[in-house]
Amino acid sequence: MENVRVSVLAGVAIAAMASVLVVSAAVAAGAEPNISGIWWATAYTSKIQVLGGGDPPLTAAGQAQYQMNRAGLRDGSLVDKARKVCIPDGVPRVLETPYPFEIFQVPSGQITMIHELNHQLRVIPLNKPLGKYEDLASFENYNGYSVGHYEGDTLVIQSNGFNDETFLDSTGLPHSDEMVTTERVRKINNNQLEDVVTIHDPKIYTKDWQARFVYNQRNDIRIEDYSCNDATHRDISQVKGVNEARAARAQGRLFQ
Repeated sequence: MENVRVSVLAGVAIAAMASVLVVSAAVAAGAEPNISGIWWATAYTSKIQVLGGGDPPLTAAGQAQYQMNRAGLRDGSLVDKARKVCIPDGVPRVLETPYPFEIFQVPSGQITMIHELNHQLRVIPLNKPLGKYEDLASFENYNGYSVGHYEGDTLVIQSNGFNDETFLDSTGLPHSDEMVTTERVRKINNNQLEDVVTIHDPKIYTKDWQARFVYNQRNDIRIEDYSCNDATHRDISQVKGVNEARAARAQGRLFQ
């Protein structure tokens, strides 16, 4: 009986190892990791947080534009169109929204992201070349034009062709229409998604810099209707930082 038990346990161990090898081989062969589902931010800040700390490395021109944006948002001479008239947020601001979004890995060869905030749609074809800036200059878009590919368990998304109508965060952080973003998206801790985005924009920043966003999987909810002039949306106060951002805005501290 003991020999039978040992044989059964050995068989289970071999099967488990074989399963691991199959998964590893699938990843190595380029199989798509499953990142589909609904995801919701674990934290929110009005000012984008630079990975590693510090402030975004603005050029002199970028600093002047940032100061002008902040002053205009403070006195009302500049409108945050993403919140007033529901234009798309653009990347990376769309990544830091405290509202959920859903990822679809269909049809084959495409990633589609639907964001509840402003009902933004990002369609990302896979294994296609990134468009050249000069070819996209006449067709600039709020969220840019994106392509993606997999590197093991990580989805790499590159985007360019942005217009200059958006900010990088709620404080008015600027970018130019030559910005290129690179996102590295992967699952962590089984039920969380990480998106590390690199900002490349020599007109506005002295060097490339990064921000990191983490989302919880929330397939217990669904994407709901949204209108930026309607105050009856879902409760987002449970997202860390939302209440603090609301208080800062109410007290006029957001642009200080």
